[in-house]
Amino acid sequence: MGKRLICQVADVPENGLKECETGDGLKLVVANAGGEFYGFQATCPHQEVPLCEGLFDGATLTCHMHLWQWDVRTGEARGIAEAPLQLFPLAREGDALYLAAAGGALDVGELFNGLAGRTLEALASLARPEAHAKGATLYRPGDPADDFFVLDAGRIEFLIGRGERSAPSGFMLKKGEVFGWAALLDGYPARIASARCLEDSRILRINGKRALAVLEQDSQAGFVVMRRLAALVARYLATSGVK
Repeated sequence: MGKRLICQVADVPENGLKECETGDGLKLVVANAGGEFYGFQATCPHQEVPLCEGLFDGATLTCHMHLWQWDVRTGEARGIAEAPLQLFPLAREGDALYLAAAGGALDVGELFNGLAGRTLEALASLARPEAHAKGATLYRPGDPADDFFVLDAGRIEFLIGRGERSAPSGFMLKKGEVFGWAALLDGYPARIASARCLEDSRILRINGKRALAVLEQDSQAGFVVMRRLAALVARYLATSGVK
């Protein structure tokens, strides 16, 4: 994939914000903090309010709906905010801003984005890369739930429930998204969903118990990941209508 243009430098006013979209559909907000540019997710992690409509003082971004706040340079939550921002590193070339070279799949999706480097490296060391052909079923409801997966490339259909109680259409996952998350939950030794490759795909397989042991060594990271996981599970269940 070639360089992904975000916007022109002049498009983002000093100490201001601009929502941008790449040619392949990635939406993000760019902040100009005194001539330094930072990219982050386009919607609030609380209730998906557009962050480009927020208040920005050159360092701190405040969501105008519920007053969650973040440091745009690090994505760190401030005040009453309960989740950090997902960051997108930018590279400046002349008068244009581009998305910097993509990181590994672990650091792209919402679950592990922005964790301390040492913790992220420890999780990455547990990952076993796998390649699966189009049409392959990775697991079905009732299969053992020892590992979770991170999508590195391709498309995965994630379907919650079984039979008539499943969602009428599956969720299409993108790079960095985690699935098979029952492996990270206590009391769920078996799968409660299915996952199928819609095209040739590459995934990372990570043992749930070993990942939890890594997160126990970094309590702050563990807290962040578990909050994000709870929100992720709730969002999927609410969207699918499975009870």
